[in-house]
Formats: sequence, C-alpha cells, structure tokens
Amino acid sequence: MGNLYPLLMLPEFDPRPWGTQNLSPIYPNRRFEEKIGEAWLTGDDCKIANGPLSGQTLLQLSEKYQRELVGDAARDARHFPLLLKFLFPHEKLSVQVHPDDEQARRVGQPWGKTECWYVAHAKPGSQIALGLKPGVSVAQLEQAIQEKRAEEVLNWLKVYTGDMIYVAGGTVHTLGPGSVMVETQQQSDTTYRLYDYGRPRELHLKEGLAAVKLKVASGKVVRPAPVPITGSNNRQAPLVTAPYFVVDMFEMKEAQELSTRDDSGRSSAQILVAVEGCGVVEATEAEPVTVAKGDAVVVPASVGKYTVRPQWTLEFLRAHVPGAAVPEPETRM
Repeated sequence: MGNLYPLLMLPEFDPRPWGTQNLSPIYPNRRFEEKIGEAWLTGDDCKIANGPLSGQTLLQLSEKYQRELVGDAARDARHFPLLLKFLFPHEKLSVQVHPDDEQARRVGQPWGKTECWYVAHAKPGSQIALGLKPGVSVAQLEQAIQEKRAEEVLNWLKVYTGDMIYVAGGTVHTLGPGSVMVETQQQSDTTYRLYDYGRPRELHLKEGLAAVKLKVASGKVVRPAPVPITGSNNRQAPLVTAPYFVVDMFEMKEAQELSTRDDSGRSSAQILVAVEGCGVVEATEAEPVTVAKGDAVVVPASVGKYTVRPQWTLEFLRAHVPGAAVPEPETRM
C-alpha cells in the first residue's frame, strides 16, 4: 500500500448566487455569510484532512501516486477521475449544458462532463429540467433564449428523495429549488451557460448550442430494490452503472469488508460519502477514519480490502470507475 491510506476530505464550499447560507439537512450546524451552492468533496484542490498527507491536495496526490491512488480502471493515471459534490439549490440554477467527450475534444478539452444526481433530500414539489420538450429543436431553443422564455421549452420533472438522475453530456438541464443533490461526474468543470434569468453572468451561447444533443440517455434511472449483502444485516442498492462511474448506496448495521477491485479484477479509487449516521473506515496499517453525515473518504486503489464499521447505522454512497466497459443506464423521463 506504500504511503497511502483512506483519506478524509475537507469539503470546499463554493459560493453561487442560487445557493443558501443554511446547508441543512447535510451540514445543519454550518452557517455562511455568502450563499453556498456547492460543497466540493473530491475536486483537484480539495485537501486531505487526516494523517501524514494532511494539507495536500487531491491533484498533488494524483500526480505523485498515479495508479496507486486512482487505480487501473481510470483513464488518466495522473488525474483523479471523479468529482463528487453536494448541491444546495435555493433558487433556480442557470439553464446549462456540458459537452460530451467528442464535443470536448473539439474545443481542446481532454474529456466532457457526464454526471448523475442522487436526491439526498427533496421538499414537496421539487423539480429539475432535463432535456427539451419533444419536438423542440436547437433553433427553437435559441429563439426561446432570445425571447427570455427558455424555461417553456424544457422538460420539467418532479424529483423525490432517493431518486437517481443520469445526465449525459450534451443534455440541456437545470435544477429548481428545494432539493439537496449528491453529484457524481467526470472530473471536469466545463459548463456552458445558456440562460440565467437576467442574472449578470456571462452566457456561452455559441459553444453551448453547439454542444446540445437532442437524443440522449438522460432521465431517472430505472434500478432494482436494495438487496441484502450475503451473511450480514447490511443492504446494497445499485443506483447507477454508467460508462464513467458506478454509484451504489449502502445501508449498514454491522461491519462490512469492501474492496477497491470489482468483479472484473480491475481496481479503482473508491469515494465514500456519508448521507446518514456515522461510522469508521478501517484499513490495514492505517489509522481508523471516522465519518459522519456530509463527510467523504477517498479509499486509494492500492488499499485493496477495507472495512466500514457503522456506529449504530450508517448510510453512504460509494462511487468508483467501472473496471469494464458498460452501456449507458436504462432511464425514463
């Protein structure tokens, strides 16, 4: 395992005009002077909070340890593959689009931005917009933007706690207020803002409209119910399996051993995000890491087997890069 061990991440709180000073229900005791829209958990600049590597950034560790950290399933040995963050929309986000891999390479970016949202909390009536209404063309979207009625041509969906939404690159989208999301995405922040309700922020119409795709696999993920983990009182719920990431939900009542290798035999760094309860992450020759709601732990690929030990109960998301090629998930609008 070398010098690597389970890494407790310091969240990086990012101000946004659509955010809030109150980050409940994830961080109920945190208050901010600015409106916080996002809490980045595994961004390049996010720092380690525990052990000898405390204070170093995830980018620094990726460049130093490469495959020991990211695993052999990641596309780039020197770049951490997944960005996870909490989203706290208190007002509507801008209408935006991210490029897919093909479009990103056309403009000199290494890859695009496909993402998914796990709805950790949703007030009644919470909505998102995902894609355009049937029959709406890119030209009609552009006209609606110019006429300041872009919302009218979007496909709006109600969301509920526990939903998983897949957002393929090229999908026009936005979030309405009232929910808290855990976003898992390719490690990219390329965003083209198409419409912003009159806020004084730059739009990117030329690049954004060029990136829009009308036929995408985006939607609510159709997924099976949680299943018991053999030999325990724990349950695992597969939330999404996609070309760039796999995200599962674990509900733990007793200790469970997990691995950074999947059934294909390939390894990936694992990102654990606690959404309820608290517990401890343990690995051989490493100090235990205590996690509570809102915390994220990166388990380096070289750690291999590790144990999650709940204190009473613990619910957490686990995200990693798939070891084998997989198709886009089955979704519904």
